[in-house]
Amino acid sequence: MHPRSTTPLALLLAGSCAMAAAAPVTAGGPTRQAQIDAIVRDISPQRIRGHIEKLVGFGTRHTMSETESDTRGIGAARRWIKAELERCGAGRLQVSFDSHVHPVTPRLSRPTEIVNVVATLPGSQAASKERMYVVSGHYDSRVSDVMDYTSDAPGANDDASGTAAVMELACVMAKHQFDATLVFMAVAAEEQGLFGAGHWAEQARKNNLNVAGMFTNDIIGSSVNEDGKRDNRQVRLFAEGIPALKEVPEPLRTLIQTGGENDSPSRQLARHVKETGERYVKDFKVTVIQRRDRYLRGGDHIPFLEQGFAALRFTEPAEDFRHQHQDLRKEGGTQFGDLIEFVDVDYTAKVARINAAALASLALAPAAPRDVKVLTAKLDNKTDLAWQPNTEPDLAGYRVVWRETTAANWQGAKFVGNVTAFRSELSKDNVFFGVQAVDKDGNVSPATYPLPQR
Repeated sequence: MHPRSTTPLALLLAGSCAMAAAAPVTAGGPTRQAQIDAIVRDISPQRIRGHIEKLVGFGTRHTMSETESDTRGIGAARRWIKAELERCGAGRLQVSFDSHVHPVTPRLSRPTEIVNVVATLPGSQAASKERMYVVSGHYDSRVSDVMDYTSDAPGANDDASGTAAVMELACVMAKHQFDATLVFMAVAAEEQGLFGAGHWAEQARKNNLNVAGMFTNDIIGSSVNEDGKRDNRQVRLFAEGIPALKEVPEPLRTLIQTGGENDSPSRQLARHVKETGERYVKDFKVTVIQRRDRYLRGGDHIPFLEQGFAALRFTEPAEDFRHQHQDLRKEGGTQFGDLIEFVDVDYTAKVARINAAALASLALAPAAPRDVKVLTAKLDNKTDLAWQPNTEPDLAGYRVVWRETTAANWQGAKFVGNVTAFRSELSKDNVFFGVQAVDKDGNVSPATYPLPQR
């Protein structure tokens, strides 16, 4: 995908969140949840394979492909996805089409209806149900010529793998109840310009939706690189730091002035995913890449970043470009094309389990504390923190976390009780702080990065 421009993110760091990562489990710390263990165990490679096979079977899912046929093209694909989510959701998932007509662009030769399939699992707690976490894969596909909408474009890895994983997440997690709302999306027109995700993100910002985090799963189907080397024990997670803006909004300026360059919402969301995912998925590593995306490339998390939401991208360790954006053909005995024979569904299931653990943890935990401040009215070598109280009825209290300025993850933690202020003996000049909310079951929220208050 070609680079996209970045719009001002005035809301990007208002109440900037720094997710807990690798914080020691002390009093008031994260407690392993049986519900999350059950969700992770239920993710099925066999069902994921079945979904990928069905998507590949539509021949092409190009954004401008056939929409009237029941067996070929993007129209048949989206109707099947919707029906399958309705079936497995058993009335708990609210499934709908999110549609708009996109005008002609360099990658659309005619005005085209772009249709996302959206399955929402409403939160059950009154104080948390407006807070939502979004996970997506794109179900459109392409061959070498991005404008070729008639040739077979199986798109098994890019991105039937991500779509199948999101469908599996929706079906498994619909059996459970969460405090916050989960939104599972199969989006269209990623290959033409991120148009499906862009439309949903724009509407979310326009309607002031509380999107607390977003993951996209794009190219998570292969554990083998172009040299034939297998790596099925890690996934890359791309996380943006400081966005490149012509005009820097005041919250971002303050973050930079206080040395919090590594505490952007997306960077800290990645810490949370890594810590939680690796806790629940044994012998599997989440490798955080401190970039928005692969070098000068992009995916469906970018429109969410542009709207000021924290967003991340999951992608396999090393892409094999012979099986990505290629016409189906053989050259010199080498098979080109994005075929299902090159997909490792056991690996895809591991990535889906990481998603599941992180999403469930976020949706069960309280919201991150609001308006966390470092009080700086007087000069001293200690740190005074203050914040607004949470409203969840099952709140147990708050946890202060800290790390050295050169450390990637939280190194210390202290449960301070159900209070809204804390004085630390550590100097604000020497460490970074965060404040988390903890509920009575041991679910721990993202940590909020404190901004200064004189």
